[in-house]
Amino acid sequence: MASNSPTVVFDVGNVLLRWDARLIYGSLIPEPERLDWFMQNICTGDWNLEQDRGRSWEEGVALLVKQHPEWEREIRAFDERWHDSVPHTIADSVAVLEDLKGQGEKVYAITNFSREKWAECLVRFPFLQSFDGVVVSAHERLLKPERAIYEVLLDRYGLKAGDCIFVDDSEKNVVGARNIGMRAVHFVEPIDLRAELRGLGVRL
Repeated sequence: MASNSPTVVFDVGNVLLRWDARLIYGSLIPEPERLDWFMQNICTGDWNLEQDRGRSWEEGVALLVKQHPEWEREIRAFDERWHDSVPHTIADSVAVLEDLKGQGEKVYAITNFSREKWAECLVRFPFLQSFDGVVVSAHERLLKPERAIYEVLLDRYGLKAGDCIFVDDSEKNVVGARNIGMRAVHFVEPIDLRAELRGLGVRL
């Protein structure tokens, strides 16, 4: 490391990249109440999370289409139009990441992400290739906030939990990081991430 500044470990979705699955369905399901029902009963968070755990999109879509053939078009859209759900970066957070890298600090990430979409996002958002190490849930078949996924990061990259600050938009993932001994920032907007990290000793 370039200094004794704490090591920052980023989440990706809704910390560095804006993600909202509802954006896929603006024209397909324009009625808000119907979209709410669809997201709660068809393309649910639990179903999506299995892709993050390592199930292929092909398998996940086929399973759901078999269960709900009347929603086939909308189910396939979740995969085929997935990038509509990631409209842009979160610029302030990306600037913090780039400043840390510019200072010679090592930066890491732990992210719940499917294998296919992660590979596509590495191309679409090249800054994601700048991490010194990334733990992607689908690659490990582990999910935050499972303790083991944090242990993978620490063991693989020779990090000490007490030297790390984890940034995540999910409270349960923040709790998971704290349970293993990391300090953590719960990323809830509006937030001044730079100020939060400085307050925990990060040199920015």
